[in-house]
Amino acid sequence: QVQLVESGGGLVQPGGSLRLSCAASGSIFSTGVMGWYRQAPGKQRELVATITSSGTTNYADAVKGRFTISRDNAKNTVYLQMNSLTPEDTAVYYCNVRTVAISYWGRGTQVTVSS
Repeated sequence: QVQLVESGGGLVQPGGSLRLSCAASGSIFSTGVMGWYRQAPGKQRELVATITSSGTTNYADAVKGRFTISRDNAKNTVYLQMNSLTPEDTAVYYCNVRTVAISYWGRGTQVTVSS
Protein backbone atom coordinates (compact mmCIF):
# COMPACT_ATOMS: atom_id res chain seq x y z
CA GLN A 1 0.00 0.00 0.00
CA VAL A 2 1.36 3.39 -1.03
CA GLN A 3 0.67 6.47 1.05
CA LEU A 4 1.53 10.03 0.15
CA VAL A 5 1.49 12.73 2.80
CA GLU A 6 1.81 16.37 1.77
CA SER A 7 2.92 19.18 4.06
CA GLY A 8 4.12 22.76 3.87
CA GLY A 9 1.02 24.56 2.66
CA GLY A 10 -0.33 27.71 4.24
CA LEU A 11 -1.07 31.38 3.81
CA VAL A 12 1.55 33.57 2.14
CA GLN A 13 1.59 37.10 0.79
CA PRO A 14 1.99 37.79 -2.93
CA GLY A 15 5.65 37.60 -3.87
CA GLY A 16 6.39 35.17 -1.07
CA SER A 17 7.66 31.60 -1.09
CA LEU A 18 6.60 28.21 0.22
CA ARG A 19 8.11 24.76 0.03
CA LEU A 20 5.83 21.77 -0.18
CA SER A 21 6.94 18.29 0.79
CA CYS A 22 5.45 14.91 -0.02
CA ALA A 23 6.61 11.86 1.89
CA ALA A 24 5.89 8.54 0.23
CA SER A 25 5.74 5.06 1.69
CA GLY A 26 6.28 1.97 -0.40
CA SER A 27 8.83 0.93 -2.98
CA ILE A 28 7.07 2.68 -5.86
CA PHE A 29 8.82 5.93 -5.08
CA SER A 30 12.19 4.84 -6.46
CA THR A 31 10.83 3.99 -9.91
CA GLY A 32 7.73 6.12 -10.30
CA VAL A 33 7.20 9.54 -11.77
CA MET A 34 6.46 11.99 -8.99
CA GLY A 35 4.33 15.00 -9.58
CA TRP A 36 2.53 17.97 -8.10
CA TYR A 37 -0.91 18.98 -9.30
CA ARG A 38 -3.25 21.69 -8.10
CA GLN A 39 -6.94 22.42 -8.10
CA ALA A 40 -8.35 25.88 -7.59
CA PRO A 41 -12.00 26.43 -6.59
CA GLY A 42 -14.29 25.86 -9.55
CA LYS A 43 -11.48 24.61 -11.76
CA GLN A 44 -10.18 21.25 -12.88
CA ARG A 45 -7.08 19.70 -11.39
CA GLU A 46 -4.03 20.68 -13.41
CA LEU A 47 -0.42 19.64 -13.69
CA VAL A 48 2.14 21.78 -11.91
CA ALA A 49 5.36 19.79 -12.28
CA THR A 50 6.70 16.26 -12.58
CA ILE A 51 10.04 14.59 -12.02
CA THR A 52 11.13 11.15 -13.16
CA SER A 53 13.22 8.68 -11.20
CA SER A 54 16.29 9.88 -13.10
CA GLY A 55 15.57 13.53 -12.34
CA THR A 56 14.05 14.77 -15.59
CA THR A 57 11.60 17.57 -14.84
CA ASN A 58 8.59 19.04 -16.57
CA TYR A 59 6.68 22.20 -15.64
CA ALA A 60 3.44 23.86 -16.53
CA ASP A 61 3.99 27.12 -18.41
CA ALA A 62 2.30 29.06 -15.61
CA VAL A 63 4.98 28.10 -13.08
CA LYS A 64 8.14 27.90 -15.19
CA GLY A 65 10.92 29.98 -13.70
CA ARG A 66 9.12 30.29 -10.35
CA PHE A 67 8.63 26.71 -9.10
CA THR A 68 11.22 23.97 -8.74
CA ILE A 69 10.47 20.29 -8.22
CA SER A 70 13.06 17.99 -6.69
CA ARG A 71 13.23 14.58 -5.09
CA ASP A 72 15.29 12.86 -2.44
CA ASN A 73 15.17 9.15 -3.17
CA ALA A 74 16.91 8.30 0.09
CA LYS A 75 14.08 9.98 2.02
CA ASN A 76 11.27 8.95 -0.36
CA THR A 77 10.32 12.60 -0.53
CA VAL A 78 9.50 15.02 -3.33
CA TYR A 79 9.56 18.78 -2.90
CA LEU A 80 8.05 21.76 -4.63
CA GLN A 81 9.80 25.06 -4.03
CA MET A 82 7.42 27.88 -4.96
CA ASN A 83 8.74 31.42 -5.36
CA SER A 84 7.17 34.68 -6.51
CA LEU A 85 3.74 33.42 -5.60
CA THR A 86 0.66 35.20 -6.91
CA PRO A 87 -3.02 34.95 -5.96
CA GLU A 88 -3.50 32.81 -9.08
CA ASP A 89 -1.40 30.11 -7.40
CA THR A 90 -4.04 29.68 -4.70
CA ALA A 91 -5.23 26.08 -4.79
CA VAL A 92 -5.11 22.72 -3.10
CA TYR A 93 -1.84 21.09 -4.12
CA TYR A 94 -1.77 17.31 -4.54
CA CYS A 95 1.16 14.95 -4.68
CA ASN A 96 1.05 12.08 -7.18
CA VAL A 97 3.17 9.05 -7.97
CA ARG A 98 2.56 6.94 -11.03
CA THR A 99 3.96 4.07 -13.00
CA VAL A 100 2.67 2.54 -16.22
CA ALA A 101 0.33 0.41 -14.16
CA ILE A 102 -1.01 2.56 -11.34
CA SER A 103 -1.32 6.04 -9.87
CA TYR A 104 -1.61 7.24 -6.28
CA TRP A 105 -2.69 10.58 -4.86
CA GLY A 106 -2.16 12.36 -1.59
CA ARG A 107 -4.96 14.18 0.20
CA GLY A 108 -3.66 17.61 -0.69
CA THR A 109 -2.41 20.70 1.10
CA GLN A 110 -3.96 24.15 0.83
CA VAL A 111 -1.88 27.04 -0.50
CA THR A 112 -3.43 30.49 -0.20
CA VAL A 113 -1.72 33.56 -1.62
CA SER A 114 -3.31 36.72 -0.30
CA SER A 115 -2.44 40.05 1.24
